[in-house]
Amino acid sequence: MQIESENSEGNIEYKLKLIVDDEERLNELATQLNYRLNEGGGEAFYEIGVSDEGELLGLTSQESEITFKNFDKVCRKINASYKVVRKVQGKRGLVYELLVRRIAEALPLNLSIVLLGNVDAGKSTLKSTLVHNILDDGNGLAMSKVVRYIHEIKMRRTSAVNTHILGFNEKGEDVNSKLLNYSESEIYLKSAKIINLIDLAGHERYLRTTLKGIMGNLPDYAILVVAANAGIVGTFKEHLGISLALKIPVIVCVTKIDIAPEPKLKETLNDITRILKLPGLNQIPMIVKGEDDIVVAARHIRSGRIVPVFLVSNTRGDGLKELKTFLNIIPPRISWKDYSGKPLKFYVDEIFNVTGVGTVVSGLIEEGTVSVEDEVFIGPFEDRVPFKRVKIKGIQINRVFVNRAFAGQSVTFAIPEIDFENVRRGLVILDKKSSPKPIKSFKAIIKILHHPTTVRVGYSPVIHAHTIRQTAKIVQMGKELLRTGDVAEATFEFQIRPEYLEENETFMFREGRTRGIGKIVETYSL
Repeated sequence: MQIESENSEGNIEYKLKLIVDDEERLNELATQLNYRLNEGGGEAFYEIGVSDEGELLGLTSQESEITFKNFDKVCRKINASYKVVRKVQGKRGLVYELLVRRIAEALPLNLSIVLLGNVDAGKSTLKSTLVHNILDDGNGLAMSKVVRYIHEIKMRRTSAVNTHILGFNEKGEDVNSKLLNYSESEIYLKSAKIINLIDLAGHERYLRTTLKGIMGNLPDYAILVVAANAGIVGTFKEHLGISLALKIPVIVCVTKIDIAPEPKLKETLNDITRILKLPGLNQIPMIVKGEDDIVVAARHIRSGRIVPVFLVSNTRGDGLKELKTFLNIIPPRISWKDYSGKPLKFYVDEIFNVTGVGTVVSGLIEEGTVSVEDEVFIGPFEDRVPFKRVKIKGIQINRVFVNRAFAGQSVTFAIPEIDFENVRRGLVILDKKSSPKPIKSFKAIIKILHHPTTVRVGYSPVIHAHTIRQTAKIVQMGKELLRTGDVAEATFEFQIRPEYLEENETFMFREGRTRGIGKIVETYSL
């Protein structure tokens, strides 16, 4: 019996047996396994008892015992685990097919930051210089390494939510800079602290995407990027207002200081200071000039009053070291440990149809914990069974397979029992012990952040809550008319389908130039 000869590339490795118990050889085998796992995105298949030419020879019972003891040692060296998925009879004994997966044993500290600011301010370029440890060439080199679509490179404008990670090890060293190539799995496995940098669209026409990124990721902080040569323009004030309305502490990064004349840079800084100190905002800007400022700013950033201001050049490198030092020492704002003890709550953000796996969804675990093979509810669907019970068949964090995930982690779940065509953004995954009901309408206390005229009954904005994005009509209101700054009680009714919402949750709504924020006080099921 014979199969195809071994390929030097890909995630499949043939091994006749692992008999030699030599430390140097075990390290070589660990390096080889790591390569195969990288080729397979964290997963590899090992054929034990097979020659390099593909001949099924097999192992005796004694050879099997020694081989598996050595393979255990190899897996421990790179935080991998395996299981036997198949046994067949070879010429001399059993042939074993192993599925090997990279496993994160120690969970790094997780922290999320959204990058906001006007189009062309340099958000994507700033993120790329941080995560790829490169400088920009002034012609889009850095940005090209982090965008998702070709049109974003051509237009130099981000139009989609895009996340990259920056890792720090136990010594506070930048893990990304120690790798030859950016690899989420490698960064995750080698880091004690992970910064999720979530790049959001700056153009006003993509505000719906920006709100989805903020509401769906529950960020610890927001970096508001301002181009020094352009100043306070476009969506800067709006993004600042949204961040503060949602009580997200803000960090300001002034980019392009290398091409801004000194008077223009000074004018930009004065404008930033003036806006932050306005009544109603009442923030304390702090221009970071050295190590002492970094430590003071990091210590007080969670208060929501201190706004550190970094001066950065993505082409010369000014300020990047100081910004990385700051990101290394800032504490998480959200205490996810407090949420891990609650029942599971996860909203679907992205959906994938993976060959050989089936339906895969990604998003943030907002509450609770979940393990592989756990039964959960997913919904609401628009049929007679709004919530369906399914099993979580696989979990990944930053392309690393894990057996369990916790609140505060951005994960992907494999849920092959549900057809890809039936899954949409905004669906919720809940603990199997819950009794969820689809919500068709809800009552809330709302505040109008901006509206050019008046809001009245019948007004139909788009609701943004978690990853939910749907039009809802105001069917009842505590006041006849609402203008900018007004607060009132209002009842909203979803216009397309029911969603899943809970009391005391915050949401935002928009329509045209109108922006508002609300807190749910009561929900009504079908």
